[in-house]
Amino acid sequence: MVKLGNFLFRNRNGIFPLFYLMLFVPSWEVFSNPVIAMILGFSITIIGQLVRIITIGLVYIIRGGKDRRVYAEDLVSTGIFAHCRNPLYVGNILILVGLGVASNSLLFMAVFTPLFLLFWQAIVLAEENYLRNKFGQQYDEYCGRVNRWLINFKGLGQTLNSMEFKWKRVIIREYNSTYIWMTGAVLIIMKHFYLHEDQFDFQKNLPVFIVILVALLLLYFFARYLKKSRRLASD
Repeated sequence: MVKLGNFLFRNRNGIFPLFYLMLFVPSWEVFSNPVIAMILGFSITIIGQLVRIITIGLVYIIRGGKDRRVYAEDLVSTGIFAHCRNPLYVGNILILVGLGVASNSLLFMAVFTPLFLLFWQAIVLAEENYLRNKFGQQYDEYCGRVNRWLINFKGLGQTLNSMEFKWKRVIIREYNSTYIWMTGAVLIIMKHFYLHEDQFDFQKNLPVFIVILVALLLLYFFARYLKKSRRLASD
């Protein structure tokens, strides 16, 4: 699993976008009413995004590795990392699982969701192997008091109140992934409108969808401009 995790870590930017494409592969539906699927799914996705926002806003951890390999300068154990060892990955999982539910795709939920979870588990095991070799007992003690996946809400309020939340860092670090999932969400809604014309008027709402997609794209480029021009510093 560690070898698989290292491979996935190196190639995740090429592999994980494929899961988004799988959201639109024709499949049997789970819910007879697509509105229920969208409400439930997007609720899960929003929770996942909130987890990521809170995590990054309180303390930032280098997520990109170094030379496409797992890497860490320090063992980050403050902020949300004091309540869960992998809160950013928890957010990632909730976002894509939520989109899978919203897409109402049995194929995605039954096949690609378990595969997605397996991939993240492998990456986490590879990271843990690296961190344990680098930080030794310090990391073992951290693992002993903090869950790998489940967020421990005990003392969370104190953590939030004791740290400065940095919105600028959230915008700079999250604009890309947020744009991707929000665009995916709009396309999922469009898919339901197109496939269920007995319930929705796709042609009438198409201009609205186009405006939303264009607005998201403009916001993406604006955030990118703020980052590249350093008009908005993350720290």
